[in-house]
Amino acid sequence: MSLAMSRAERETFLAETRVAVISVTDEGRGPLTVPVWHIYEPGKQLRFVTGGASRKAALIHRAARLSLCVQTETPPYRYVSVEGPVTIGVPDYERDIRPTALRYLGSQLGELYLQATAGERAGSILVTLTPERWLSVDYAKWGG
Repeated sequence: MSLAMSRAERETFLAETRVAVISVTDEGRGPLTVPVWHIYEPGKQLRFVTGGASRKAALIHRAARLSLCVQTETPPYRYVSVEGPVTIGVPDYERDIRPTALRYLGSQLGELYLQATAGERAGSILVTLTPERWLSVDYAKWGG
């Protein structure tokens, strides 16, 4: 019995509000692995915003690809991992930044976060990941 998710299952899971963890190659070291807030719509590309002057941004620019994983924290455990090329662009406040903050923090705390971090947005980058390879497991399929 396969525990792998179907395409629809894995895309739906990836689209849910979960903190993702990305990994990007860091030559001479282990990969940099850090959490990110992301936006994904089934069948489309995955997006997240990060500081343009960060180590993460420099490594993403250099590697031009990354891996990303989301998971459940409680049984039955599930995860989806994607890997693929990325493009770097400029985030749009109304399309990328504001909806992501509200998605992860709710309307009241999200608006406070947006106000508190307004000065940090200059120089931010939009990272767009095109999933090429998928891995997934859904232990609920095991039935044990």
